[in-house]
Amino acid sequence: MMGTNKNIFASKVGAILAAAGSAVGLGNVWRFPTEVGSNGGAAFILIYVLFMLVLGVPIMVTEFAIGRYGGSDVTDAFQKMGGGCRGWKWMGLVPVVSGFLILSYYAVVAGWTLYYAYEALIGGFSGKTPEAFTNDFVAFSSDSLQPVFWMALIIAMTCGIVALGVQKGIERGAKIMMPLLFIFILVLVGCSLTLPNASLGLKFLFQPDFSKVTSSVILSAMGQAFFSLSVGLGCLCTYACYFRKDIDLMKDGLSVASIDTLVALFSGLIIFPAVYSIPGLQPDAGPSLVFITLPNVFQQVFGDIPWLAYLFSLIFYLLLVMAALTSSISMLEMSAAYFNKNLRMSRPMAAVVVSLVCLVLGTFCSLSFGDWKDVTLFDMGFFDLFDFLVAKLIMPIGGMLMCIFLGWVVDEKVLCAELTNNGTIRSPLYPTYRFIIRYLAPLCIFLIFANELGLFG
Repeated sequence: MMGTNKNIFASKVGAILAAAGSAVGLGNVWRFPTEVGSNGGAAFILIYVLFMLVLGVPIMVTEFAIGRYGGSDVTDAFQKMGGGCRGWKWMGLVPVVSGFLILSYYAVVAGWTLYYAYEALIGGFSGKTPEAFTNDFVAFSSDSLQPVFWMALIIAMTCGIVALGVQKGIERGAKIMMPLLFIFILVLVGCSLTLPNASLGLKFLFQPDFSKVTSSVILSAMGQAFFSLSVGLGCLCTYACYFRKDIDLMKDGLSVASIDTLVALFSGLIIFPAVYSIPGLQPDAGPSLVFITLPNVFQQVFGDIPWLAYLFSLIFYLLLVMAALTSSISMLEMSAAYFNKNLRMSRPMAAVVVSLVCLVLGTFCSLSFGDWKDVTLFDMGFFDLFDFLVAKLIMPIGGMLMCIFLGWVVDEKVLCAELTNNGTIRSPLYPTYRFIIRYLAPLCIFLIFANELGLFG
């Protein structure tokens, strides 16, 4: 009977895949390998997994609890869960603001992945020199029209899925795209492990060198665990509004975190064997790794088998498109849900309105790489400004406030009932969870916040 409500996920699998899709994004395939490469490899990964368990999962469960308790509307969830405390009502607007800001600049990079998938499809990488890959990326990203066109396509695809609704759009999309994403990953891992010197990549990923562990590495691992799940923005809060009441929030939170971590680790299995297959390349190449280094690697290592180079490149960039879409859907849904429920817009109209606003703001972000590179606010271009607002302010502050709210404001009986489904399931980790969100998580988030702002040098 519960699945007949079109405003909730029809199945537990659909809910988990949708939440995992929100968490899994370009950061898993782009930011995670970059962070691993910059922080020494396997030792960083072990610390990251530890923080994922003691920081990422509890904060994710916090968002789940607030969202599901709020029911159909996250904007009233804080006031409702806080026993009518009006001072927290404004926190319900965090997902609305976050949705506009993050989708506006995220769609720019997502558009780049769609363009590169198109280039791979038409064989545009064949025969290019390393210098050509660099020049082509710079020329494309700084162009006035092309990046905006591909960004608009990504936003249009996202809008179409969100407009279809929770079950027919978001849940069905997650059930199609997440399995496809894993199929693409497994195919690419299989190919990557056959490359020359793949063992060096595996050694870098899985043989820890604890001599490389510094306070900076620990803070970076803590930050990656926090950012990887996209906690603090309200994405998961919004999705949890559509959770059924019989979902085990802690158990399914761990499932989502496991999927997110697996995607990140498999991405490392794709990228590092490929990078180590060509002498002279470094595993800490940064964002250029995806759009400059890897296309070059694919052509060089599979140069004797053109069809394999073509297939590897195409599947890799389709993987990036899938990862981008699963996240952009949740970003658009955050703002569209508010317009739908509070401004009484139809769901399709709400999706279109939010998409158009994000397209305009995204155009500003895209132009900051080219014609508007000298146009700044607070000494930052639009892309960097939006990224700063989301990653360095809204995410850590939002995450900390959610922990304070659930740990110190909400009646413990209300919280315990929500996490145990009114006592129908056992939750032996509840005392540990409560300790983490009251004390450990706020402290860790403060350290991440300070580190992101450069206060630790």
